Amino acid sequence: MACAAHHSDFAFGGNASTASNGNENKVGILRRIFDAMFEWRQKQAERQIAAFIAGRGGRFTDELEREMTHRLLTSDWSARR
Repeated sequence: MACAAHHSDFAFGGNASTASNGNENKVGILRRIFDAMFEWRQKQAERQIAAFIAGRGGRFTDELEREMTHRLLTSDWSARR
């Protein structure tokens, strides 16, 4: 299963987790709320996909992948089917 990398997985230029003088960069409250919501949604989606695969026999086949892709592209996603 593929997943998109989160921007915090990479450090580019001056965006390191600690500043050059040793002080840590502080993350604002809105950023922490957004990150928590993003992580919650990601875990929810992974649970739905796992339930969908388990309901189809537990094997991730080409046919199952095509069906998932079709449902995602047509906004017809429901793991309960």
